[in-house]
Amino acid sequence: MKKFAMLMLSLCAVTWLSACAPEVGSDAWCKQMKEKDSGDWTANEAKDYAKHCVFK
Repeated sequence: MKKFAMLMLSLCAVTWLSACAPEVGSDAWCKQMKEKDSGDWTANEAKDYAKHCVFK
């Protein structure tokens, strides 16, 4: 039972830490998008990047 509790706690911690993403339009998000290959951007990401990072 103790091993199961530790396993569940570990899974929750990993899920919680990996779910963090910067808010669209924030400086961190703009920086992340600059580093991402523009060919991998979705249409919405490109629109949001132009709106929030280029035409501030």
